[in-house]
Amino acid sequence: MTEGPFKPSHRMLQVDAPIIPVIGQLIMAHPGTISLGQGVVFYGPPESALDAAKVFADENVGHKYGAVEGQADLLKKIRHKLFIDNGINLDPERALMVTSGANMAFLNALFAITDPGDEVILPKPYYFNQEMAIRMLNGVPVLVKTDARFHLDLAAIRKAITPKTRAIVTVSPNNPTGAVYSEASLRDLNALCYEQGLYHISDEAYEYFTYGAQRHFSPGSIVGSEDHTISLFSLSKSYGFASWRIGYMVFPKHLSASLLKVQDTNLICPPLISQAAALSALEAGKAYCESHLKRIAHVREKVLERLKKLDCLECMPEAEGAFYVFIKVKTTLSSWEVAQRLIREFSVAVIPGSAFGCVDGCYLRVSYGALEPETALEGLDRLTKGLTAITSDSDK
Repeated sequence: MTEGPFKPSHRMLQVDAPIIPVIGQLIMAHPGTISLGQGVVFYGPPESALDAAKVFADENVGHKYGAVEGQADLLKKIRHKLFIDNGINLDPERALMVTSGANMAFLNALFAITDPGDEVILPKPYYFNQEMAIRMLNGVPVLVKTDARFHLDLAAIRKAITPKTRAIVTVSPNNPTGAVYSEASLRDLNALCYEQGLYHISDEAYEYFTYGAQRHFSPGSIVGSEDHTISLFSLSKSYGFASWRIGYMVFPKHLSASLLKVQDTNLICPPLISQAAALSALEAGKAYCESHLKRIAHVREKVLERLKKLDCLECMPEAEGAFYVFIKVKTTLSSWEVAQRLIREFSVAVIPGSAFGCVDGCYLRVSYGALEPETALEGLDRLTKGLTAITSDSDK
């Protein structure tokens, strides 16, 4: 830590380092490592979106600032998508804003609804960037256990509410566990938020990634949810749009003035070239994601099949959505120690569960969406060999 007057803020010293760049540095130090770490898809945007970006650049227009809340044509397309895919009707009590990804939407929401010292409930395991964002704003993340399948424990959540609580966050389909929360549990949680005067922040970045009979449900579609529900969406996963940084949020109209202040100060406007590409991507619709989902589902089946055969795993609930499996390894080693050994000794990378708040054992997040099937399966071979060897060594 720097001594004297030239040092970082105290609040930033309380925030953990982002795990993805940390693991990325280890991967770069060990060439040939296959990453089952970062949560991205193997495919890129629709060709129509790339063409729209080229046209935007070639026409040499739109290089000034745009509307703070997003361009009108994109907002119109998103409204249609929300109504058709999510059952969310943007009535006069709701508003819509385009953001630079769902992470920015989450941070915008925190700026708008919390003050220093306020509490935000995060079901554990949590998405690490959300826990970091709460701490950055001098908020208090309150971690609440989930059940054995990593689904919501409503009784535990209710017990965690205090006079300082401002919001409860859900991520479904879930990062890091792949759990898909049931419509019933999301309705119950949304009702609890209304009853207690809390905001329900619903992160739906993985909305199209469900398998088998599982279906995604948007709490913003609930009648009477308009005053307390903030819904976050992203194009990063569904449309292979990660670097284009386009997401959007639906929020109660009474937060409009606050959110415009936040967005204008922090971003001014979402990049216009990315919005032009996003408009074309949304015209392709969810069918674009579904055209790639079969391949991801095939890899998922292979991943689950092979991991189930490992005697060294203590638990591995079914991953019903997103493209993650969250496993618990039978070892006294920490998840960070195991993650480092997997990279250094077996050339395969996963994310340690400690990054998601799980320190009561060795949890690991395995991501299977970023690679072509052949590469993903080679990575899985390395992972299974590595876990078998590491747990065997730690037992000696």
